[in-house]
Amino acid sequence: MTIHKEGYKILRNEIIIFALLNYLVHIYTHEYFAYLITSLTSLLFIMSVYFFRKPNRELERKDGTVYSPCDGKVVVIEETEEMEFYKDKRIQVSIFMSPLNVHNQIYPISGKVEYKKYHPGKYLVAWHPKSSLLNERSTVVVKNDKISILCRQIAGAVARRIVTYAEVGDIVTSSEEYGFIKFGSRVDVFLPVGTTINVTMNETVKSGQSIIAKY
Repeated sequence: MTIHKEGYKILRNEIIIFALLNYLVHIYTHEYFAYLITSLTSLLFIMSVYFFRKPNRELERKDGTVYSPCDGKVVVIEETEEMEFYKDKRIQVSIFMSPLNVHNQIYPISGKVEYKKYHPGKYLVAWHPKSSLLNERSTVVVKNDKISILCRQIAGAVARRIVTYAEVGDIVTSSEEYGFIKFGSRVDVFLPVGTTINVTMNETVKSGQSIIAKY
C-alpha cells in the first residue's frame, strides 16, 4: 500500500498544523487537556492517511469486460435517459463510496477518451437521486471498437474537490487511474441498453477487480 499523490499536500499541512497545535497546548494548557488534543489530532491524521491509501492490486484485463471504476457499494441499477452526451436511454450503474473506501478511480474499459467535461454544482448527499444532475461532477466518455461508456464522478456532501486526469484523445487501458474524489462521493457508469449487468443492488465492489458488466 502507498499514499495517493492527492494526499501529499493535505497530509503535509496536517503535520504542520497538528504539530503547532500540540506544541501550544502542551505549553499553555493543563496536561490532561494537552493529552486529549494529542490523541484527537493523532486520530485525525491516521484517518487521513487511511483515506488517501492506494492499495497495490493485481488487475486482470479481459476483453468484453467492464470493471468497476471504484471501490464502494452499488446503489443504482436502472434504465434511464443520459442527457449530457448520448441523449438516449442507457443502463445506469451507480457506486457509492463512503469515506472509508479507497477513493481513486480507474478506467472501466480500454479505449480512447472521447469526451471530458467538469460541472460545478451543489453538494447533496451522494445517494440523493438528483446528485447525478445537480452536484459538482466530472464526466468522461471512453470508447473502443465494441462499446462506449460514460463515467461520471460526483462529489458528495463532504467531498468538495474532484480531480480528473483524463484528456480528450488519450488512449487508455482499464488498469489506468483517471481520477480521484476527496472525502465521500459516488461514480455513475452509463452503459448501452442490452449490456449484461454483472452486479446486484447493495453489492460491494472493488476498482479494477469487480466485473460490473460484460459486452
